Amino acid sequence: MDENIKKIPELFGCMVFNEDKMRQRLSPDAYNAWRQCMTQGTTLPRSIADQIAAAMKDWATELGATHYTHWFQPLTGITAEKHDAFVTHPDEDGRMIMEFSGKELIKGEPDASSFPSGGLRATFEARGYTTWDITSPAFIKETATGPTLCIPTAFCSYKGEALDKKTPLLRSMEALSKQAIRIVRLFGNTEATKVLPSVGAEQEYFLVDSAKALQREDIIFAGRTLFGAPAPKGQEMDDHYFGVIRERIGGFMHDVNIELWKLGVTSKTQHNEAAPAQHEVAPIYESANVAVDHNQLVMETLKRVAGKHGLRCMLHEKPFAGVNGSGKHNNWSITTDNGVNLLEPGQTPNENIQFLLVLACIMKAVDTHADLLRQSASNVGNDHRLGGYEAPPAIISIFLGEQLEDVVAQLVETGKADNLKEGGVLRTGVSTLPDFVKDATDRNRTSPFAFTGNKFEFRMVGSEDSIGSPNTTLNAIVAEAFCEAADRLEGAEDFDMAVHDLIKEYMTEHQRIIFNGNGYAREWEEEAARRGLPNIPSMVAAVDTLTTPKAIHLFEKFGIFTEAELRSRAEVLYETYAKTINIEALTMVDMANKQIIPAVMKYSKSLADAVIAITEAGGDTYVPTRMLQQITQKLTEMEKASEALLEVEKKASAMERGKEQAFCYHDEVMVAMNALRKPADELEKLVDKKYWPFPTYADLLFEV
Repeated sequence: MDENIKKIPELFGCMVFNEDKMRQRLSPDAYNAWRQCMTQGTTLPRSIADQIAAAMKDWATELGATHYTHWFQPLTGITAEKHDAFVTHPDEDGRMIMEFSGKELIKGEPDASSFPSGGLRATFEARGYTTWDITSPAFIKETATGPTLCIPTAFCSYKGEALDKKTPLLRSMEALSKQAIRIVRLFGNTEATKVLPSVGAEQEYFLVDSAKALQREDIIFAGRTLFGAPAPKGQEMDDHYFGVIRERIGGFMHDVNIELWKLGVTSKTQHNEAAPAQHEVAPIYESANVAVDHNQLVMETLKRVAGKHGLRCMLHEKPFAGVNGSGKHNNWSITTDNGVNLLEPGQTPNENIQFLLVLACIMKAVDTHADLLRQSASNVGNDHRLGGYEAPPAIISIFLGEQLEDVVAQLVETGKADNLKEGGVLRTGVSTLPDFVKDATDRNRTSPFAFTGNKFEFRMVGSEDSIGSPNTTLNAIVAEAFCEAADRLEGAEDFDMAVHDLIKEYMTEHQRIIFNGNGYAREWEEEAARRGLPNIPSMVAAVDTLTTPKAIHLFEKFGIFTEAELRSRAEVLYETYAKTINIEALTMVDMANKQIIPAVMKYSKSLADAVIAITEAGGDTYVPTRMLQQITQKLTEMEKASEALLEVEKKASAMERGKEQAFCYHDEVMVAMNALRKPADELEKLVDKKYWPFPTYADLLFEV
């Protein structure tokens, strides 16, 4: 047995400067000051910060760390870090002194002009700040550079604008907590002091052989395949989902778990997903802030450990055409600090007034801001996945299940819900198998926002994306709904009657957002249009939702984003889209002109030589001649498509950065890319495999 397995309780969190280690290494005064800062949001005195920094440095150096970094999440979608050594000036005897002060712990100063800012920072304005997020514990990351102390931080400009994913998330968590506390107070909970959103992110990914992946420019530059004909077998037999995990993949998963457990990430579930070479890892839920940090670590760890196993981890939402893409289900709930889950319906949800009010508020929030919620799950890769009969549609709706849908219907129609659908008993018909009580409601895999017992599962989030933005938006829109409800109820003369009327009003006005049926059906698109629900088909079409008067009012009211920060993010999103498609288009042209076309020409020559040889021998040349004609035709189509793509890409790249350019890439360049791919993929089916210049889908998906 692996020694690590025997020591999992000791192994878990061993690389995290968590509360237990702080309790052991800090003085009681320093520890209590830190706890007060955590629970009450007070300012940490400089002397206490110095004590924490010294203890953190001693712990880190004992584990071999020589450097520290302020670990932050800029608008690039990945994490950033700059390493500084603990060394300072040597003493008078020339001996190295290792120091780490409270000032260094609390504040860092990376070059803010080098990160996307959407115009918040001019190129010549370099100063930016990182500041310690005390709510997320420091940890040691072990890489080829050696163990490094990583301090989770927020990242802001010289003027205080948020340049990252963490700052708005923390702001949204405070806003949600403040408004949710008003709700729980109305129901007599005087012990709770805050309400925390809890999140669990299910991470899907693909694993392919690294040596094969490195033979493909598209995987290297774009993170997905830009060419590729379907393999003879895909996922048609449904034999990969929950199938036996291959030995090589099992070894990888084992090492991933060990690395994540050391970092305090509660990696719990692992399995094969629907598509060949596709897998999933899922943690236990935790506070939203820590969950966002941990999901970034999960993605980073998957990539790093894959390399050690000769594998390449592909996090792109649609790395292979024709098979399931990858998502990241964001399981979200809200819980008081005295242990009350506000989304727990109990045994009789029809009688649970607090739950019904919370549910009504969430219905109102999602319906009012469906466009913003859709935007929060938008990225370039997700455009290839959403609405593709493998993921939720682009239309936002809520799935409640039969039981709660019936409760809502009763409240809307009569003002009360006297009846409750029960789950009943599931009888297996096998004497040796026990009968058991089944849930009152089935699940719905096509719903983008589904209630799953005591939480909502936001299923639209892309596999490669940070979960920071979706949770920031969720927290913000629900905070607004709670605020408006509390404003109404706090001044009510008859609370029972007021809350009853408010629940009925909200559910009546927003019941259109509830849909329990098949989200893949064409009829749902038509029905959603009749209901007036927004259908935003693409990332670029969703960007404008950030800067509507409604969105600006929401985010400014709760101090989550300023209007300038929202407009900057819109600009960053447009620029990101344009740059991504620019890279993909140029990669396609490069692969077409330098690899595919030359390879096909070589094969064509071999066919032409065969025709000559067979003719000289007096044989029948129909087959090679016919093949040569087909290939020549497709080759001509491909050459013309390559020229057309290059031309339209030049047009798009010459445009001024912004909305118009992004839409040009979406409406014209993407169309030209698809036109180039079509004859190339058809040629792959015709050309002798030994001539094809890079590994095929069959090679990548089934030879792992």
